[in-house]
Amino acid sequence: MSLSSLLRRIDVTLGDRSYTVSIGPGQLDDTAYWRARLRGRHALVISNSTVAPLYLERIAKGLDGLQWSSFLLDDGEAHKSFANVGRALEALAHLGATRDACVIALGGGVVGDLAGFTAACWMRGIDFIQMPTTLLAMVDSSVGGKTGVNLPAGKNLIGAFHQPRAVIADTDTLTTLPDREYRAGLAEVIKGAAIGDPEFFGWLEQHADALSVRDTATLIDAIARKVVYKAGVVARDETEQGERALLNLGHTFGHALETAGNYTTLLHGEGVAVGMVLAARLSERLGLSEAADTARLQTLLERTGLPTVIPPGMQPDVLLGLMRLDKKNLAGTLRLILWRGIGQAEIVSGVDEAQVLAVLTEACPG
Repeated sequence: MSLSSLLRRIDVTLGDRSYTVSIGPGQLDDTAYWRARLRGRHALVISNSTVAPLYLERIAKGLDGLQWSSFLLDDGEAHKSFANVGRALEALAHLGATRDACVIALGGGVVGDLAGFTAACWMRGIDFIQMPTTLLAMVDSSVGGKTGVNLPAGKNLIGAFHQPRAVIADTDTLTTLPDREYRAGLAEVIKGAAIGDPEFFGWLEQHADALSVRDTATLIDAIARKVVYKAGVVARDETEQGERALLNLGHTFGHALETAGNYTTLLHGEGVAVGMVLAARLSERLGLSEAADTARLQTLLERTGLPTVIPPGMQPDVLLGLMRLDKKNLAGTLRLILWRGIGQAEIVSGVDEAQVLAVLTEACPG
């Protein structure tokens, strides 16, 4: 199969603004394509200490003739901090970046979120290009313009909506991705189907084995289907006033789990996987869905090697307290994304905390 036959290009349209998500092998080396998206003479590449040694040299070839520099983070969610945004902004200042400069995010979701927020802050907003190198970033965080950083009190409490100028998803980079991070990305693929596409969910059940072994054609199809779904949601609700909140299925639980583990116990996708199962169990408890739907979800997650239980040592009351800080909550009450079965997610306001605590208590080991 030729490389050109595997290429997918998907447009994200937001009123009179649009950008293209380019998915397929060899995309980082198509410098003529992505270089054309840079408008000025300055560029700052933000990456991390794991990804930069693998791919920064290839990006440098495409930046020949520009004034550019790089800013590297240590690897991991704990480094998506406001302090590192400050350091990245200092790097832009040292570069002398003007309003037509571009920030290039080369890495996973942590890098993309921090780079996008940095771009949103510099001179009240400059261009940035997403070059995701993890599956999770390709199917989720690189598309849609959500940027942000963490605080000790909770995840992504600081942020802005700032759309990229382009997304360059080179699927060759997934060959160097550790198995655990690859599986974490599959959680976001499954989440998209669980929210609003039961046909896609069935397709994932049929192709779970091929996805688990990273079959290239199957993987590109899965990424493209998830991006098409998310692009449609973002186009209809860019700033998460309604429908876009559905994309957070499992996230309120998942973010609490990540925070309780100091961002080291669970990867984001792993937190989402466990969080989706907890949201499905809560939906059952509230009479919204059936146990059979929860079982299908849990089975698919486990077939792709994802966790579905709360890690040892976490306390139900602590997790509930962290869930109270979620950005979706309104007027001091829990507002969760639950479902009525596969492909039928919905926003539920005023959720009884006693019911949530009961689900957490049942799910916590010991």
